[in-house]
Amino acid sequence: MEQTVRPSGQLHAAGRNRFSPALRRIRKYWQLYMLLIPVIAYYVIFHYVPMYGVQIAFKDFLAVKGILGSEWIGFAHFERFFDSYYLWRLLRNTIGISLYELGVSFPLPIVLALMLNEVRQEKFKRFVQTITYAPHFLSTVVLVGILFLFLSPYGGIVNQFLGLFGIEPIAFMTDPAWFKTVYVFSGVWQQMGWSSIIYLAALSSVDPQLHEAAKVDGASRFKRIVHINIPCIMPTIVILLILNVGTIMGVGFEKVFLMQNQVNIEASEVISTYVYKTGIIGSQFSYSAAIGLFNSVVNFILLIAVNQAAKKLNETSLW
Repeated sequence: MEQTVRPSGQLHAAGRNRFSPALRRIRKYWQLYMLLIPVIAYYVIFHYVPMYGVQIAFKDFLAVKGILGSEWIGFAHFERFFDSYYLWRLLRNTIGISLYELGVSFPLPIVLALMLNEVRQEKFKRFVQTITYAPHFLSTVVLVGILFLFLSPYGGIVNQFLGLFGIEPIAFMTDPAWFKTVYVFSGVWQQMGWSSIIYLAALSSVDPQLHEAAKVDGASRFKRIVHINIPCIMPTIVILLILNVGTIMGVGFEKVFLMQNQVNIEASEVISTYVYKTGIIGSQFSYSAAIGLFNSVVNFILLIAVNQAAKKLNETSLW
């Protein structure tokens, strides 16, 4: 079999021809590509450069010696965390809250979007959207303050309502048994409307002719939702599910920390709050870095696994 050998000059020319369309496109629309520079700079400066400091998880870090001067101790901090009394409580609370939140707050925006998509009165539809979107713009501090006021056992509006049915006041914010429920459903109230926007956008691309054909065949509205709308937005649902599962170990710090107190600490202590207490307050920088790195690695593995599973089952994935 003959093998054609190209001179090196031809190889370089072929390489230039291969990249020339991209270069011409960049040269033509250079103003648009310039807009990418701040975004790229943000991620490089605040996300990639700080990765240099991850190595303190494997060192006995001392600020006076710096990162390079600190002693390398390998996986000692990881072993300490895995042998810790708090390990299983942190994992139980973190995973428990995340799964609870995923099971409740993930499907509800889909249901809301499907319902709003069927509303034909535009004024009523805009009114409902405004009411459901508004809580998203409340800060976490304000939201938690509202929870303390409304759920207070001493005159809170919720306990006053329960009192009408002869139910004794419930200490929602201090009872460990209620922490996860209050955390999840307050998040649903705040984010459900905002999260439904992306599904409404996906529903707007559904071909109306599919519904017209289904009406001719005698399909009810519910059947059209099940057999037309949901399959059409399924790729969007799968992508967002992958992203949500990929952060299952990343329960938000701010809200948990604001709702946390010494009475409900058994149910409210999660990895993010423990890292803050040991790293910032306790000045155990290497130990907290090791815990944070463990948390990130688990999230990364979950993201890869769920993405691969979705790619095989539904042929929809992030990459």
